Amino acid sequence: GGTHIWCVAKPGGDTATLMSALNYACGEGGADCSAIQPGGSCFQPNTVDAHASYAFNSYYQKHGRNYWNCYFDGNALVTVSDPS
Repeated sequence: GGTHIWCVAKPGGDTATLMSALNYACGEGGADCSAIQPGGSCFQPNTVDAHASYAFNSYYQKHGRNYWNCYFDGNALVTVSDPS
C-alpha cells in the first residue's frame, strides 16, 4: 500500500549532464544498474533518458526515498506515475 513515488530523469535534459549523473548514480551512488547494461532486462529503450531514469530511481529507492535523493544537479524529478 501507500503512494509509490519514482525518481525519473527530467524531460528534455542535457544529454552530457544526464550521462554524468547516470555514471555517478551507477558508480559511487551505488545504484543497481545491471538491468540497463547491454542484454539487461531494462536495456531497451537504449536511450540516455531511459537509462538515467532507471538509475536515478534505483538510487532514490536505495537511499530512502528522500526528495534530496532525486536531484542529480536538477536533472531529476519525482513522479507518482509509474515510468516503467
